[in-house]
Amino acid sequence: MLGTCGDGALTFYLAPSRNSEVANVALPSSTARRAALALAALALIWGYNWVVMKEVLRYSGPLDFGALRNLLGALSLLALLAILRRPIKPVAAGWMLVLGLFQTTVFTCCVMLALAWGGAGRAAVLTYTMPFWLMALAWPLLGERIHALQWPAALLALAGLLLIMEPWNIHGGFAAGLLATSAGVAWAVSNVMVKRLRARVDIDLLRLTAWQTFFGSLALVLIAALFDTQPLHWKPYLVGAVIYNAIPATALAWMLWVYVLHHLPVGAAGLGALAVPVVGVLSASIQLGERPSATETTGMILILVALALLSVQALREHRADQSVLPQD
Repeated sequence: MLGTCGDGALTFYLAPSRNSEVANVALPSSTARRAALALAALALIWGYNWVVMKEVLRYSGPLDFGALRNLLGALSLLALLAILRRPIKPVAAGWMLVLGLFQTTVFTCCVMLALAWGGAGRAAVLTYTMPFWLMALAWPLLGERIHALQWPAALLALAGLLLIMEPWNIHGGFAAGLLATSAGVAWAVSNVMVKRLRARVDIDLLRLTAWQTFFGSLALVLIAALFDTQPLHWKPYLVGAVIYNAIPATALAWMLWVYVLHHLPVGAAGLGALAVPVVGVLSASIQLGERPSATETTGMILILVALALLSVQALREHRADQSVLPQD
């Protein structure tokens, strides 16, 4: 199970399910085009949000903004549940609380502090090492062995991580890189937890996402109140950033992602999701003037190639599963 997330406000799981069988049949070209456009819009929304989160730190402390964006994002998802007339009451609240601490509290603290101390593009790519930490955890915890293209993907990702972090040459950006990588690890841990939870409890992913984000954001509010001393400056950019994170990057993004998973094969959706860190890097270069070194650029490319290999592997497995589907 490969989870994707554009900015940490949401938890999405890129895996086949009983409810996604529509993606196993040939789709009309118009439907495929709409799904591709939805995926492109999602990549732009999530990818550009790395720049938004970096820029907003001129007006807010990192923890304060992390608490704001997640709390309002959770409320927007709960509102979406009400609009869609789905059950709102939390299920397995204890699991959701623990999940929220990893996926929302720890993840957001690591991401926002990484952005405060380092570049947005670099943070985006390092956070997206999540699938490789997930593979490492899934082997002992879920019994899912690494196989086929996952091996070269893991090796490429490790090489890329080393080139970006440069542990042989500790520098000012090392702490920021370590925090962004830790965000990927926390994201991977939360994905393992979700897989175990969904094996025990039948729960709507929207409700799961809404409540884990809500519980995690409450912890963030407390942490921000205790440790973030920078005052909030309610300038138009801060207001716009909060709204952007609550609505386009959370509620709208959730609907787009579900639409994509419902209408595109898993591997194709994964390949499209690769555009998120790419958009993050390009946006940071254009708007923020970030210029990674040659070594960092090589590392980023290796990680993106590794992610592409994982998506190709998922696409192959999807096609293999499709070839053995029973015929009517």
